[in-house]
Amino acid sequence: MKSQKIVLDTNVLYAGLHSSVGASYRVLQGIDNKTFLPILSTTLLFEYEDILKRKQADLALSNQEIETILDNLCYFSEFQKVYFLWRPYLKDPKNDHVLELAVASQVKTIVTHNLKDFRRIEQFGIKAITPKSLLENLK
Repeated sequence: MKSQKIVLDTNVLYAGLHSSVGASYRVLQGIDNKTFLPILSTTLLFEYEDILKRKQADLALSNQEIETILDNLCYFSEFQKVYFLWRPYLKDPKNDHVLELAVASQVKTIVTHNLKDFRRIEQFGIKAITPKSLLENLK
């Protein structure tokens, strides 16, 4: 079976690392077993690193564990360069790079807990869905 390409919003990565119960954790497991293929950009990788290091105490992770997580994400992901920017488009401009990555890579799904932050993206042929919805769509 071919892996489903997704853009993984930072809040899903954080939630999956914070708790081993729930859909976000199962999405991370799906990356490990190749059900999902995350698409990464340099900007998104740096955002992952920033959030994990800022929330390091909450996650009870060492610097080495964070580096290992990021290394594994890089290993299991496909990298996409983004050559265009049309910011701001979304209500929260901090999320524009996630949308730009999805458009550049032609990924149809952004997985996020903040659906309201990705309103009006359907015109790009992209949908924002929760981790739970992503898993339900597999069935």
